[in-house]
Amino acid sequence: MPAQAPESNPSPGPSSQDGQNAPSSTLPELELLSRPADLSHKVAKFFDNERTLPMYKDKPHFAPRRSPPKRRWRRLLNVLGLCALVLLWYYRSTFPSLKSLGSNDRGVELWKWSNKLDNGDPSVDPTDWDAKREKVRDAFIVSWEGYAESAWGFDKYRPMSNNNKNLVTGGLGWIIVDSLDTLMIMNLTSQVRRARQWITTSLQYNQDQEVSVFETTIRMMGGLLSAHYLSTKYPDLAPVSDDDAGAAGEDLYIEKATDLADRLMGAFETKSGIPLSSVNLNKSTGIYSHADGGATSTSEAASVQIEWKYLAKLTGEAEYWRIAEKVIEVIDGEKAQDGLVPINIHPDTGKFRRNNIRLGSRGDSYYEYLIKQYLQTSEQEPVYKEIWDEALHGVRKHLIAFTKQAQLMIIGERPSGLVKKLTPKMDHLVCFMPGTIALGATGGRPLSEARKSPDWSQQREDEMLMSRELMKTCWAMYRTTETGLAPEITYFKLDPVPKMMADVYPEPSTSGPPQELRGISQPLSPQPDGSEPWRQDIEIRPNDRHNLQRPETVESLLYMYRITGDEIYRQWGWEMFKSFIKHTAVLEQVTSLSTSGKTYRIKGFTSLGNANAVPPDKRDNMESFWMAETLKYFYLLFSDRDFISLEEHVFNTEAHPLPRFKPGGDLRTGWKRQPRN
Repeated sequence: MPAQAPESNPSPGPSSQDGQNAPSSTLPELELLSRPADLSHKVAKFFDNERTLPMYKDKPHFAPRRSPPKRRWRRLLNVLGLCALVLLWYYRSTFPSLKSLGSNDRGVELWKWSNKLDNGDPSVDPTDWDAKREKVRDAFIVSWEGYAESAWGFDKYRPMSNNNKNLVTGGLGWIIVDSLDTLMIMNLTSQVRRARQWITTSLQYNQDQEVSVFETTIRMMGGLLSAHYLSTKYPDLAPVSDDDAGAAGEDLYIEKATDLADRLMGAFETKSGIPLSSVNLNKSTGIYSHADGGATSTSEAASVQIEWKYLAKLTGEAEYWRIAEKVIEVIDGEKAQDGLVPINIHPDTGKFRRNNIRLGSRGDSYYEYLIKQYLQTSEQEPVYKEIWDEALHGVRKHLIAFTKQAQLMIIGERPSGLVKKLTPKMDHLVCFMPGTIALGATGGRPLSEARKSPDWSQQREDEMLMSRELMKTCWAMYRTTETGLAPEITYFKLDPVPKMMADVYPEPSTSGPPQELRGISQPLSPQPDGSEPWRQDIEIRPNDRHNLQRPETVESLLYMYRITGDEIYRQWGWEMFKSFIKHTAVLEQVTSLSTSGKTYRIKGFTSLGNANAVPPDKRDNMESFWMAETLKYFYLLFSDRDFISLEEHVFNTEAHPLPRFKPGGDLRTGWKRQPRN
């Protein structure tokens, strides 16, 4: 059943509407897609009767031997006009485009503000977090409007060239659905209305093409489920009336999510229960990975459980719950050493492939979803906490080391297994760990409150120390570049024999009162000559300098601020946000009758090819998680602590907030761990 709306709205979000009008066209009455009875036997007929006209018609080309003078001049004018159009197109695609300056243009105001950042930004009070939150909202609106103008309905958007592209024919609503709950959280009513209209009339999942099971689950299913939850739990956030009379009303999002889930289920029909990496949506048939001998990424197989479990809770379909839980049972049955799993597992056998162990790509969110499943079900399934604690012990024992000069705490990799050499490499993706460790230690409660609980221990104190030190290292990854934005991958310099965590902090005692622990890392304070020891510990390689607008560090900052209450994490986040505005903005020139000289506006934000140079090399691609995750986490970081609280919610790995609930009936853990030595 849909969640019931509260009697009052607890949200401290923006109280005013966005002041923009939605399209006035009347929605046609459409029949929603029914759930497929047996998708595996469907025949792809979707595009048979929907051909579109070509961009231009073929026509004969010839020139008469002689033309009257008037016609020659006409032809010359036509050629000159065509050349002018080509030059205009080239100019628009290569340089900032000219536009007329409208009143209250957020893009112009944001550009003017960004020019003040080198002088300390006197326009924003350092203590006014509401004003800073509004700057994040402005950046989101600019990003959204740029997408809506140039790529509406498309899955990919290139803001520099105004190009767009779909991942599959017909599109998946990649950016719209992924950003929908951010629109709600920021109280952007007209934008929500337009997005909902597109979902009602245009979004369908019957394409006869291959899609990633993991990406489609976390972005599309997660986005739809979160939109349903927020629209019922917080009805005063971007309220939308029943704009699709005769359709599913507020259940629109559930209907779409259920249709999608039924199509994705074919990927789980394997001998082991480990899903195949991709699926054909129309036929609901799984497709093996085209790399790694057909093995599925461990993180992708084990990072869909939060979404499937919540859908099971909403629909009562226990099969959704069962197939998601089966994955964890199979992985845990392999009895990985100290809870650290290799990054690939084969769906035919359920066996790990090779021994590469890391918390970066293909490993990261497996660990994230262990503790989040435990919290999602209101701590009623202790098996996930047990596996998380075991894995965290393994991280502490095998992966955490300290840098040579500044003693920064890092999480390295073991590409050849736990008995082989540690590689001092951290993906930006690993920066989900500081906040997630703190989340696991406190359950999302304030640290002062968590310490009063009877189960608090020295182990939890150690975990909070790890959280603080790793958060500092992730912040150093930002501070070390010319733009103030972290590279995709960072290498660190260690001693010839790496100093491991066990060398500095012995295993916690199970008895006795908690002891105050202090980090050994040196401060990140700057020196006049730029010779800070911590900079000597960091190496950025040429192939790793790009920045993809990733959210992991700001997610951890959100958790760390809300759990510890330390304002330093907000301050770090604000510095990061300003760097994004200053260095990833895409400009276009505007005309103004009241000002002389050139005026620009920010029309969007893009990924960087090199974050360690100013001006940076820009990639011309806005990732969907820029709006779905990064800006959402910035907005929440600068919002009141109780807005979308950590105690009542879990965020999936695409930042879609879902509620905690107590499982019951068939929706419970259906397996037990095998005995360990």
